[in-house]
Amino acid sequence: MNAGKRVVVTGATGNVGTSVVAALAEDPQIASVLGLARRLPGWSPPKTDWAEVDLRDEATDLVRHFEGADAVIHLAWAFQPTHDAVATWRTNVLGSLTVFRDVSAAGVPVLVHASSVGAYSPGPKDGAVDESWPTHGWPEAAYCREKAYLERVLDAFEARNPGMRVVRMRPAFLFKEESGSEQRRIFAGRFMPGQLAGPKTIPVVPDIPGLRFQALHTDDAAQAYRLAVTKDVSGAFNLAAEPPLDARQLADLLDARVVRLPRPAIRAALAAGWGLRLIPASPQLFDAVLRLPMLDCTRAHDELGWSPERTSLEAIEEMLRGMRSGAGMDTAPLAGRKAS
Repeated sequence: MNAGKRVVVTGATGNVGTSVVAALAEDPQIASVLGLARRLPGWSPPKTDWAEVDLRDEATDLVRHFEGADAVIHLAWAFQPTHDAVATWRTNVLGSLTVFRDVSAAGVPVLVHASSVGAYSPGPKDGAVDESWPTHGWPEAAYCREKAYLERVLDAFEARNPGMRVVRMRPAFLFKEESGSEQRRIFAGRFMPGQLAGPKTIPVVPDIPGLRFQALHTDDAAQAYRLAVTKDVSGAFNLAAEPPLDARQLADLLDARVVRLPRPAIRAALAAGWGLRLIPASPQLFDAVLRLPMLDCTRAHDELGWSPERTSLEAIEEMLRGMRSGAGMDTAPLAGRKAS
């Protein structure tokens, strides 16, 4: 009798981690889940245990957590502080190197790594790229630089570990209602009231050249991670929902007007706000978003058997609703207004 798979998830209490843990817990093929996080949550899903782990600590030894696991899903990531590239490099890059090293040392047969659309080099907005598109990122943005660097690390890691099945997920922007408060803190900052994220409260949406992107509900992305554990697949998978979003669609969602604005003016305003530490999202990330390619998700559909259940507009709508209501979960990253 198959006892089921044991899966370890790093970054298990964040936007993606909570959805992945929930999806795994509902799968009868999964016997148990071990969630690793810097701060233990109050949330207790079925079949799940927790362990406190800080990837910023260079002395962290994950082998004892990984031994006996059938798969490790690596999701841990820090978006802030955006003014301290060394701090995010320590968590995101050096922390990932620790995970990869200890996955190999523990003999785990499957590694599923959270890459991103942000790993891709600039690409077309009027077409779509598959997983063969170059992954050199946008070097000025720390997020893209770190995601692209780890793609190169995994290239070498796979060569050194030919018996391991390595999967790289490259999703578009991920949203769900419970992440609304976290998204506000990460991208807009604590000074922006969440109640402003709704129809008729934002009067205009700027129409900027290059403002076209893709989104995906986090729960839909989680199903792709679950399938990557249970199916014999490897390599990279693009993940995104339809339709691609632009200023007109965002304006319709917010009942706002579209105003054509030059890119330099918007960037200058963002740079000023970021320089004054009024907003946490850097102008370099803005530059990257305007250059990200559209994703072709054919491989995920064909090989994983994956299709999103929600549209990109539904994912955005949920996130905005969560921002307005102060939604969250009983985990430190997703703490909502009522829980904080």
